[in-house]
Amino acid sequence: MKIAIIGQQDFGKAVLDAFVARGDDIAGVFCAPEKPGARADPLRAAAEEKKLKVFQFKSLREQEAHDALKGLNVDLGIMAYVLQFAPDTFTHLPRLGTIQYHPSLLPKYRGPSSINWPIMRGDTKTGLTIFRPNEGLDEGPVVLQKECAIGPDDTLGDVYFNHLFPLGVKAMLEAADLVFAGKHSETVQDESKASYEGWCRTAESRIHWASHVDAVYNVIRGCNPAPGAWTLLNGKKVQIFDAKKHLFRRFADVVGKMGEISAVNEQSFRVAAQGGHIEVLRVRGEDGKKLSGGEFAKANNVANGMVFDN
Repeated sequence: MKIAIIGQQDFGKAVLDAFVARGDDIAGVFCAPEKPGARADPLRAAAEEKKLKVFQFKSLREQEAHDALKGLNVDLGIMAYVLQFAPDTFTHLPRLGTIQYHPSLLPKYRGPSSINWPIMRGDTKTGLTIFRPNEGLDEGPVVLQKECAIGPDDTLGDVYFNHLFPLGVKAMLEAADLVFAGKHSETVQDESKASYEGWCRTAESRIHWASHVDAVYNVIRGCNPAPGAWTLLNGKKVQIFDAKKHLFRRFADVVGKMGEISAVNEQSFRVAAQGGHIEVLRVRGEDGKKLSGGEFAKANNVANGMVFDN
């Protein structure tokens, strides 16, 4: 089939590579412009290496963007990790329209941080959706969905790189084939089950040690590796990445008040929360270096009895 790919970053590149590898005709690639001084986007770099036509518009609303896509005369548009708004007038230009990837089981977790939130809320499964984009945010009819489990210790990186990334590339190929063959179905999303979640950024990734240890652990793993769950020690920002949860059944077993460092060793240190401890294995201070919990404790004179801010 003859397609146009609209996307960016590593996922966009992986989708491009997958379609090229099986011999589809890539008529053009649309990629958001990089910020001044930034490295070339992986999708743009890959497309240029393959001598494909590359288009970069500040907005896909622009008439020039519409003219460029229309001039390619493609069968299908493939949206692979797109942060630019794409109006209906743009997505309807390909002969068979456009399909888009979203890393959640729509209509749940619409929005830009849809991988973080299921983990942060303790969900045991998530998935991906290939859908028909419209001018609502992730609201179009569903073409294809794939589920995957979220393990009790899985991080954002585990879920994305081990499941949603590779599954997503395969699902884009599968959905494109179904649409091209006219064998797909389109299921309207059930608005009664819909949820929208905004960005997971600094405010959302802060650790509240007074919360239950399960909730603290979920925030840490749901923000690992990005944006990185954080807390304050002596007024300085500390980001926690790799960690273990130690859940206690008896109140008497929880040593220390909430946020208090209760044990330090060469590999890690422990912090008290409601119902248990978080053992901190990898951490980054304000100097930007990632260290083991033990290395950080030694370098910053971390000792039993010190308390993280809530």
